[in-house]
Amino acid sequence: MAFGRRTLAPNPKPKNPKKSIFRKCPKSKSIYEEEDEYDDVYCEECGSGEHEDELLLCDKCDHGFHLFCLKPVLVSIPKGSWFCKACANNKVLAQFPLVQTKIIDFFRIQRSSQSTEKDCPVVLKKRKRAGSISLKKKSRKLLPFNPSEDPKRRLEQMASLATALTATGAEYSNELTYVAGMAPRSANSPDLERDGMQVLCKEDVDALTMCKNMMERGECPPLMVVLDPVEGFTVEADRSIRDLTIITEYVGDVDYLKNRENDDGDSMMALLYAADPLKSLVVCPDKHSNIARFINGINNHTPDGKKKQNLKCVRFNVNGECRVLLVANRDIKKGERLYYDYNGYKHEYPTEHFV
Repeated sequence: MAFGRRTLAPNPKPKNPKKSIFRKCPKSKSIYEEEDEYDDVYCEECGSGEHEDELLLCDKCDHGFHLFCLKPVLVSIPKGSWFCKACANNKVLAQFPLVQTKIIDFFRIQRSSQSTEKDCPVVLKKRKRAGSISLKKKSRKLLPFNPSEDPKRRLEQMASLATALTATGAEYSNELTYVAGMAPRSANSPDLERDGMQVLCKEDVDALTMCKNMMERGECPPLMVVLDPVEGFTVEADRSIRDLTIITEYVGDVDYLKNRENDDGDSMMALLYAADPLKSLVVCPDKHSNIARFINGINNHTPDGKKKQNLKCVRFNVNGECRVLLVANRDIKKGERLYYDYNGYKHEYPTEHFV
């Protein structure tokens, strides 16, 4: 599956076979030449021009880089424009204005039920008691996140997410969305799961509901979206997070996997692995999404991957509907970047170069 940015080799299954990628040439040649004439392009890191199908061109300087020579490596062609580290450092990102009314409107926060500083300690106290009942990890329940106490800091966190969503052309949503022409809501049935699906217990459903309600009041997870010159948008913990804390739900437009086999989206998530492959579903966050879209996946089948992973991606039956949750699988320190195993269920993703 190709993901939309320029490489030297043509897409083996192009959506439009008449479409070619062009590049400016010296005056001695024609104004444009097709990508199969890029014989002089080489990787700036290793100096080799081999593996042309994995050579990525910077959209500013036109220098080439192998996907597997970048640090960290890229598993696929990134969607949209891509800039090398040198050019990305000079790129100015339009920051979302840190204005409370604009942020409230962007996230559709319920103005009439916004929490006050007096309410926050009560909510935090209840969550702390709920998480301290059991001693063994096996018997522990999922915990709702603890938002930052400082309202100004929460605005900064939401502004960072609004900046990333605006830059990628996505609309904020904290729920699965069902769009005409894609999979209907009735198709999202856990009964179709080929190996069965774990049912989220009542206590954990209550914790998830609490997270949703906090988001509606403007009490967001303690996370900050930052722009890395190599990884692109990524997510950092803005305060310490306890093991088994619900970070967020993975949301977006729900569609049949068969409709997305040649899609150029780079953030699709498996939602339903049906016994009938034609009924399998994926979540597509390119149009509607939340912070989950910017949390990076890793290959957990390597020692380095296991060390970096601090989230687990779990699919649950939540009140008769398939849902995907990202949950902390260990204590996370403030400033630590979040990573989950994108190969948690299947091994068909091309992540041999992930670090």
